[in-house]
Amino acid sequence: MAQKNHKSGFVAIIGRPNVGKSTLLNHMVGQKVAIMSDKPQTTRNRIRGVMTLEDMQVIFLDTPGIHKPRHKLGDYMVRTSINTLKEVDLIFFVVDATEEKGAGDQFIIENLQGIKTPVFLLINKVDAIHPDKILETIATYKDDFPFAEIVPVSALQGQNIERLVQLLHQYLPEGPQYYPPDQVTDHPERFIVAELIREKVLHLTREEVPHSVAVAVEQMESREDKDLLYIHAVIFTERESQKGILIGKQGGMLKEVGRLARADIQKLFGSKVYLELWVKVKKDWRNREHLLRNFGFDENL
Repeated sequence: MAQKNHKSGFVAIIGRPNVGKSTLLNHMVGQKVAIMSDKPQTTRNRIRGVMTLEDMQVIFLDTPGIHKPRHKLGDYMVRTSINTLKEVDLIFFVVDATEEKGAGDQFIIENLQGIKTPVFLLINKVDAIHPDKILETIATYKDDFPFAEIVPVSALQGQNIERLVQLLHQYLPEGPQYYPPDQVTDHPERFIVAELIREKVLHLTREEVPHSVAVAVEQMESREDKDLLYIHAVIFTERESQKGILIGKQGGMLKEVGRLARADIQKLFGSKVYLELWVKVKKDWRNREHLLRNFGFDENL
């Protein structure tokens, strides 16, 4: 039973690629549940993060960035974002204060037309611009859609996040606490581990490699006799040349991916981690429906 005046609800975070949606989600939740990268289209699934306060619980859906798709995976990502708008109590439309309004932003605004759910326009990265530019950005968007609220924020620095929390409490309906207070995501542990590994690949590789990569955690078990979490994961890519890049000279690239990922996984689980990584080729996996399903992308969405 919900306590009196307890608020709860579902909030979609939408926006074109690389505007800071995952950074905002992680800041709201208080720890990393969505991977972050300076490369666009990092998020492929709806990442569900949970923020629990004494009088409110908010379930955030960080959607893939909306963009013009170039393969079946891209189609899936865009459909996921658009469908999410129909399922929530509130929508955060995040734009980048350092960028001019583009076709991607306009495409999102067009898809918001007719939706009765309240929409907040969040102008992100205001720490990187002169304050006068904020007013210019607001003027650019305010006549395009009847936004319920317009909030300048810095997801990276936490600027104006308290104001955002106050508005969430104001707009969300009364409701129960859906998740235990210490739970920050409903994704399986294997999914989070795979995403942390993929984040390191995004960070360390360049050009054609990053978005041709999928990660599958094939084994994950706790070995209590050694106080150790054993993880065996496979990094899949589309071409032999990409496999070579991922392994690196004398295995150097793969070792670095493993080192960085292990540090994050140990922080997440609070125990020692033995991480074994392999690289395999699955040709053109982003355009093969059965492989997309194997990697957790539901083509029926």
